[in-house]
Amino acid sequence: MKICPAESSHTSRHPGLSTSCVKSQFFCWITATVLDHMLTTDQRGELPKTLTDLYSHFLLVQTKRKKQKYDEGHETSPQELMEADREVLLKLGRLAFEHLEKGNIMFYQEDLEQCGLDVTEASVYSGVCTEIFKRECVIFQKTVYCFVHLSIQEFLAAVYMFHCYTNKNTKGGLLGQTDNSPEIIQTAINNLRKMNSDEISPDRSINIFHCLMEMNDHSVHQEIQEFLKSENRSEKKLSEIHCSALAYMLQMSEEALDELDLNKYNTSEEGRLRLIPAVRNCRKAVLSNYCTKKSEEIELGCSLSEISCASLASALKSKPSHLRELELSDNKLQDSGVKLLCGFLESPHCRLQTLRLSGCSLSEISCASLASALKSNPSHLRELELSHNKLQDSGVKLLCGFLESPHCRLQTLRLSWSRLSEISCASLASALKSNPSHLRELELSDNKLQDSGVKLLCGFLESPHCRLQTLSLSEISCASLASALKSNPSHLRELELSENKLQDSGVKLL
Repeated sequence: MKICPAESSHTSRHPGLSTSCVKSQFFCWITATVLDHMLTTDQRGELPKTLTDLYSHFLLVQTKRKKQKYDEGHETSPQELMEADREVLLKLGRLAFEHLEKGNIMFYQEDLEQCGLDVTEASVYSGVCTEIFKRECVIFQKTVYCFVHLSIQEFLAAVYMFHCYTNKNTKGGLLGQTDNSPEIIQTAINNLRKMNSDEISPDRSINIFHCLMEMNDHSVHQEIQEFLKSENRSEKKLSEIHCSALAYMLQMSEEALDELDLNKYNTSEEGRLRLIPAVRNCRKAVLSNYCTKKSEEIELGCSLSEISCASLASALKSKPSHLRELELSDNKLQDSGVKLLCGFLESPHCRLQTLRLSGCSLSEISCASLASALKSNPSHLRELELSHNKLQDSGVKLLCGFLESPHCRLQTLRLSWSRLSEISCASLASALKSNPSHLRELELSDNKLQDSGVKLLCGFLESPHCRLQTLSLSEISCASLASALKSNPSHLRELELSENKLQDSGVKLL
């Protein structure tokens, strides 16, 4: 039986109850409650080693406090009290289990009654199930119930499921009775280690690792410890469960990782995706997708889907954000994936300095999301790579709103192979002229800018505030470029003019 106090992906009738802050405070409260009880009473047994132990002890403390508060003066035998507690907890467990299946974290009185609970029973267990009031519509108020935390609901649901298994209760689709022999437990452990999780997020796949820990199987944890100490990490093949364990350990580390390059790990594509949650605790993340030739096999890089983009966005929004460089090139993020990532980019806690999205199937819609996010938090980004995307003129025009922001400090902009024309040059020239002093590298090769487009850009190049050091162009007008560079010659350090029909006359002008 496994429970992890993690944020859930379940939907609810009423959104917005759980936050990371509340989650941390709640878990601290549970831990403090259990430790206080164990250290100040005669219940001084061995301290809980798993979350299952911790939550079990917490429920025992709560039921004991309930007896002290509500049962004083009643002549009831200890056996009768234990049976009553057991019955109510199983009713709560049924409520928890059935509504987790529906994705509900809030219940009405009729939901309690369907599980055999009355309002008095629910409210008596004030440490387990609490009553909140919420206006459901403008005409009348209706009492709403919820567990004090989602992890309590999950734990009670697990208790109920375990009870159903051990009592041959097949009602909610539960089958037969489980055998808790060492052989059966080892089979369960082996199955967990091999479990594939293609259809769940990388964050949730970490729960498989938690399951093993809850079953007191520490082999994966020990294997990862050995891997981290190894000098030849690239030679060691990691299974999917190893990657989940590694992701968990990396994000729990007190020290932020300098670089997380998913392509450097010897594992499957699924394994690489399971490493994504570790991004929340690294300074540089390389999640680019490319093929490498290894012996006779083609080894694929990290290919992000919308599910993994959602997981990545969740990891990136964690506070505080250590990330300074994010490489996502050659993934088919598409507009939906970019939109998810923009939630991180516009966060006031985002300190990203380098963003590479080359070859990510971005369109005008992506540019709109990206421009909006960068405009709301413009001062940190120094390098933006958007080459090999079908941005077109309309997309670039949207990005120019970010470039002309007085708080924009961008130093490198790469837009090669982006289907840009003379119209893009007009937008870029206008934006860069209004904020010219920061840009050091401009990559515009393999676009159909034409002479008229380059002539427009030259208005930026000849600005006395222009500090450009690297320029890459194709299909250029040598006359306009030569004139602009002569008027402001002292900063340029690199000029890339490959694949142009300059001819002798053009070179002579330069």
